[in-house]
Amino acid sequence: MNDSIEDAPAPAPGSARPGGRTARTRAAVRDAVLTGLSEHGYPALTVDYVAEHSGVHKTTLYRRWGSVEGLLADVLDLAGEDTWTPPDTGSLAGDLRALAHEVVDAFGDPAQAAAPTAFVGAAFQSPRAAEALHAFYAERFRRCETVVTRAVDRGEAPRGTDPGAVVRAVSAPLFLRLFVTREPIDGALADQAARTACAAVESGAFIPA
Repeated sequence: MNDSIEDAPAPAPGSARPGGRTARTRAAVRDAVLTGLSEHGYPALTVDYVAEHSGVHKTTLYRRWGSVEGLLADVLDLAGEDTWTPPDTGSLAGDLRALAHEVVDAFGDPAQAAAPTAFVGAAFQSPRAAEALHAFYAERFRRCETVVTRAVDRGEAPRGTDPGAVVRAVSAPLFLRLFVTREPIDGALADQAARTACAAVESGAFIPA
């Protein structure tokens, strides 16, 4: 007996993802969630909106994802399954600069930044969204750690440098401006953040006491 794709349960985080029609359904839901966040923000996003724009029945959305928070969590989980890799410019300074510029590219344009900014806002209102956002960035930072381990191997960074602390330090001043002080960011600020982090690495500031 063939089950409808809409009756298939949502896959558990970290499990193998189904392909074919089920994957297309999930992608349609993801696109509807991202469009809704971009156009209306998290407070106005509803299951009705996602059903209308994805073509997936509202009853199915409730059965598979449970709520708007479940939809958000799944979109972030899906985003974390991409094949993105950190830059490899050949130097620590170049890699950190490239990482900082990726933040500017992602959040500098208001239209492009609308959905990821809404995810951050949702994390302040929904524990489930906060957990999903934390998992997404934890995985992103984990991938970025390789730029520091390569630098240690090349002799650009002292042995014992904490890779996770370094990659977070690059984006921290940019995220501060974006989400706390609500100031604009640009390429010059990205360069400054990278230079500051690189200088701190060279001084041994990221070697745990």
